[in-house]
Amino acid sequence: MKKTLILLFGIISYAIFLLTFLYAIGFVGNVFVPKTIDTGEEESMVFAVIYNVVLLSIFAIQHSVMARPAFKKWLTSFFSPAVERSIYVLLSSGALLLIFWKWQPMTTEVWNVENTMLVAIIEIIFWAGWIIVLISTFLINHFHLFGLLQVYDNFKNQTMSNPIFKKILFYKIVRHPLMLGFIIGFWATPVMTYGHLLFAVVTTSYIFIAVKFLEERDLVKMHGDVYREYQKSTPMILPLTKFKK
Repeated sequence: MKKTLILLFGIISYAIFLLTFLYAIGFVGNVFVPKTIDTGEEESMVFAVIYNVVLLSIFAIQHSVMARPAFKKWLTSFFSPAVERSIYVLLSSGALLLIFWKWQPMTTEVWNVENTMLVAIIEIIFWAGWIIVLISTFLINHFHLFGLLQVYDNFKNQTMSNPIFKKILFYKIVRHPLMLGFIIGFWATPVMTYGHLLFAVVTTSYIFIAVKFLEERDLVKMHGDVYREYQKSTPMILPLTKFKK
């Protein structure tokens, strides 16, 4: 019964993540969803900046703290290791949904591209970024990344294993193509408002800081010299750059 409940929890957590991910595309891209990053009337600029930075900080803190090995060890002293990733995914989705719900619009425009051809190119780049994100998750084991494999292995009484280090496709170009995809998706817009710009600047800054000072250290501990050599040969996030480590 316990294993069935864990499996059910993992499936529900994944379903919520998937809906949140799809909503995120619409939220940032101002398409399809009822409330986007630019929906609503701009009121106080100072209030909106502070409020939105707090919302983004909640996500950043949750995302970073819960991803640390020490926190995972503490969490699994209360819950089954099989469900640890699903809890992380669920709470990350919750933090994102809070941003979508409470985001304060800042609709003053920084730029507005009106040329039809340029708009089409920017929109193609926008969707390409999100496609890179999705493909990258499958290249490193999508179902492990979002907790489904762990709860399934637990249900089947199989030993859980960590993803194997693989340098394939996008991972031959940069070490974190998933993050590159997010950055492309956040910045590629024909209409850039102050609110969208704040979102893009804060999230991009967080990505670089978290990857360099947190995730990279964890990956070195996990994969050792293999990953150190990978750091020397492949840029971290931006292709064709010398900024590797």
